[in-house]
Amino acid sequence: MQEDPSRSSTYTVPCEDYVHVVEFSPYDCGSAASLLAYGGNQYVVVGTCRFKEEDVEVEGVEFNTLRAFVHGVRVDALAWSPETRLDKIPQIIRFCTAAGDRKLRLFTSDLQNRHEVKEMEGHTSYINHVVFEPTEGKQMASVSDDHTCRVWDLEGNETVSLRLWSPGVSVCWHPEEVFKLMVAEKKGTIRFYDLVTQQAILSLDCGQMPLMSADWCLTNTIKVGAVVGSDWVIWDITRSSYPQEKRPAHLDKARLFRWSRANENLFSTTGCPGKINSQLLVHHLGHPQVKENDIAGCGLDVPYHNVCNNIAAILTQ
Repeated sequence: MQEDPSRSSTYTVPCEDYVHVVEFSPYDCGSAASLLAYGGNQYVVVGTCRFKEEDVEVEGVEFNTLRAFVHGVRVDALAWSPETRLDKIPQIIRFCTAAGDRKLRLFTSDLQNRHEVKEMEGHTSYINHVVFEPTEGKQMASVSDDHTCRVWDLEGNETVSLRLWSPGVSVCWHPEEVFKLMVAEKKGTIRFYDLVTQQAILSLDCGQMPLMSADWCLTNTIKVGAVVGSDWVIWDITRSSYPQEKRPAHLDKARLFRWSRANENLFSTTGCPGKINSQLLVHHLGHPQVKENDIAGCGLDVPYHNVCNNIAAILTQ
């Protein structure tokens, strides 16, 4: 892996497969390095990543592959389990993927002899997002163009199905209250559900559409952010169901919104992959300036990785 000389915060990983999705693990895996997975047409590659900003002995960035998992079909979404640990014996790697065949796949490996894959069927259209319950990792939630949000256990059983009013684009779990789930719909509505009663307890309205992505601020859960059209919008859910802040983000449609996991005022947005002016923008509430990296032609969803200097790591094929 080498540093791109034109941008000190942009690094490249040579890949044998196309890259469609990249996710850093947001959980402590017991290693000084960060866990990273990227998915392509046939494989999911899992490895550890260290940046020069985290370790002075690293030149640019250091990526070590732990394992390449055969996937067989294009990877469209990926989520890490909080149960993933590298400091235990045996080690455990667990993640879930969504693919174009409308299936979820749960991968569990000890990086030695144990390797299990469970397929979960139920969605009848494209799956847009999948996430693990963040405290114990015993459940997963997924949203789809089939107008449903579904909750699954680790055995692959569907335990909850929530009927939506439009395609589901994002789903987030409350970081501490395991029965609260946030679901964002393409028509511009975000709803919070009680999984015990399976009823909506709160809703937010963008006032426009299409809503492409939403995220719950885990360092301050009264904040919710999203991209709708070409704008980013922010809510304080204790004050109003309508956004408190709204600003243009991209010339074309925006694609992704991600909060920093280290700073409640920091977030990133991306434009739609493949657009000439597609960019990754890093925003700070209260400061009009943004840091930006061009990602034109990458054709992948770029994750938001929080290191000391809030670097956005961009991986291309």
